Amino acid sequence: MAETTAPEVQVAVLGAGSWGTALAAACARSHPTLLWARRPELARRIADTRENTDYLPGIALPASLRTTADMGEVFDHLREGARPLLILGVPVAGMEQACRDVAAGAARCGMRDLAVVWTCKGLDAQTGRLPHAIAEAVFAGSQGISTGVLSGPSFAREVAQGLPVALTVASTSIELRDRVTDALHGGAIRVYASEDVVGVEVGGAVKNIMAIACGIGDGLGMGANARAALITRGLAEITRLGVALGAQADTFSGLTGLGDLILTATGDLSRNRRVGLEIGKGRALDEILGDMTQVAEGVRCATAVRELAHRHGIEMPITEAVCAVLFEQVAPAEAVSRLLARDPKSEADSARADGARDVGAQT
Repeated sequence: MAETTAPEVQVAVLGAGSWGTALAAACARSHPTLLWARRPELARRIADTRENTDYLPGIALPASLRTTADMGEVFDHLREGARPLLILGVPVAGMEQACRDVAAGAARCGMRDLAVVWTCKGLDAQTGRLPHAIAEAVFAGSQGISTGVLSGPSFAREVAQGLPVALTVASTSIELRDRVTDALHGGAIRVYASEDVVGVEVGGAVKNIMAIACGIGDGLGMGANARAALITRGLAEITRLGVALGAQADTFSGLTGLGDLILTATGDLSRNRRVGLEIGKGRALDEILGDMTQVAEGVRCATAVRELAHRHGIEMPITEAVCAVLFEQVAPAEAVSRLLARDPKSEADSARADGARDVGAQT
């Protein structure tokens, strides 16, 4: 009996920033893909020049990639395929509105099988909600929408250039995981599947704060030893918080935990590390952010992560230090001195992740 092949995935990407464009380009090489840009002039320019000069200058995009600024066209496109996949390439601040637009569009078209995944890494600055909680609240009354998160150690420019990358898709829906894998897996991209949505989101959010800490250390000239210590102890903080929120501890030794942390804390393309570097060199936060064209999520969610840790009784001294430097006018060198002055601990005890309350008392 001949094997049957699953129908191709019909892909739409909301958000023509660097990451949304890179993912759209990757999908367009093998699946019908439409990229939605908020600004009509950007959509037209990408279509005309085959390049996103605003966010990925110098990188040629596939001729098969279509662009639009019309949300109605997005849903017309999705309805043309048997396996529609919508990727939300928006920051956390735009997540709720994007989900509302999707819910309204799906209801208007009567769609009953739509897979939605988001790529943002952070927490809502006002409510402290992770992205899946935002999506759940908006889609609660929607029929036929499955959801998940796509994450991992990935710089958009490298993905758009066709360089190797490994990503993780997390969802409770097997079909959604398969759909995302079919859309992206192949060539230079490997996709791994997980059920641990909370763990993947916590790893993606908190590593941005740790990257700021590592950047500050490098800006102060603290050396490679200090960077290694910050990464290692930063991973311990991420794991403690994640387990307290119901995540699986093993997730944090994988791509969306250790992998993403290493990349963001050491890579030259990391926006969050760049913020830390400039702070360590003595520049003011407002000035640094004013020079940036894209979001540094670690700045936006640092306070929310600290408050979440307090709520669950979790000690996160590196996060506390970053918040003190960013928002409380504590000098970077003083924040480092406070970290070094903390009482000694047993690493074996502080690394345990088999009980949030247990672990939360250790560092």
